[in-house]
Amino acid sequence: MSTDRIETIIAKVEAGTRITDDEFLLLEKEADIHQLGFLANSVRQRLHPEKHVTYVIDRNINYTDICISACKFCAFFKAPEDKSGYLLSQQELADKIRETQELGGTQILLQGGLHPDLPLEYYEDMLRFMKSTGIHVHGFSPPEVCHFAEISKLSMPEVLRRLIDAGLDSIPGGGAEILNDRVRQLTAPRKCSADEWIAVMEEAHNQGLRTTATMMFGHVETPEERLEHLRRLRELQDRTGGFTAFIPWTFQPDNTVLDNITKVGADGYLKMLALSRVYLDNFSSVQASWVTQGPKIAQLSLYFGANDFGSTMIEENVVAAAGVSFRLSEQEIRRLVTDAGFTPMQRRMDYSLVEK
Repeated sequence: MSTDRIETIIAKVEAGTRITDDEFLLLEKEADIHQLGFLANSVRQRLHPEKHVTYVIDRNINYTDICISACKFCAFFKAPEDKSGYLLSQQELADKIRETQELGGTQILLQGGLHPDLPLEYYEDMLRFMKSTGIHVHGFSPPEVCHFAEISKLSMPEVLRRLIDAGLDSIPGGGAEILNDRVRQLTAPRKCSADEWIAVMEEAHNQGLRTTATMMFGHVETPEERLEHLRRLRELQDRTGGFTAFIPWTFQPDNTVLDNITKVGADGYLKMLALSRVYLDNFSSVQASWVTQGPKIAQLSLYFGANDFGSTMIEENVVAAAGVSFRLSEQEIRRLVTDAGFTPMQRRMDYSLVEK
């Protein structure tokens, strides 16, 4: 009976034993949301018994919205011929960084569209300028790195080396969506493949960079393809240990080509969050997504496996372009975490704590 098998899986997880792919799929199909929440919370408590919930003060800077990728799930990009597209100046970057630092921010999450006309040297100059302010640059997700390699005619490892030399500190997990090429061909055929995304992250880890991993789910993927995504992350983390955190969030369909897809609700989000925490046994931290779920579900996430509240996101443009615009200050995040029964702690990208 599946009930007996679920009890066996629960016992394995509580004993700290890794679950198999088949066991993941059984939990996904048969376990109820309360069982999954209880199980994920037990894993979280084992890894983080101190009842701290971390958060980071940073800003998402999208340096350009001009992009040749034209992903079907994106409401933010502008085609190269669209005159309303923008490219931030160094002065605009400086103003945004200064405001972030004045608010106690420690890093900039730097990402942009795949611009067809900018050489690699442009991004190196951008990094050197940003590093002159003293900010941590958490930037350039794998699709951007692959794009830079293509336009520069250099190898991906060489591009990473040059970006690191120019000041890149860490890499965000953007552009992962679902690490399955059937899904990627349907939703973002011009973006890097699943293998290329993994290769960039592995090379970044080998060159000494820490990175995050993400998953955007709830569009055209199957449960088995979500599992493939998680498996590839778990296997890479086994090889390198370079991921600091996993961040799952739900696809926001409004204003996109895929706007006929029904949005995943809070129960679907919490279920996937819990399954991720259970399966990704080699990830220390899992992040709640208040940006897509709102503050109340983010609080509940802390009992479904999440131990991190993410970023204050002084600025966020991509999800907002899909019509979702939750905003939280540091004070609000600290209050929400405290009200949920935890102690809020400001962190840096590497999860070292900021002394208050």
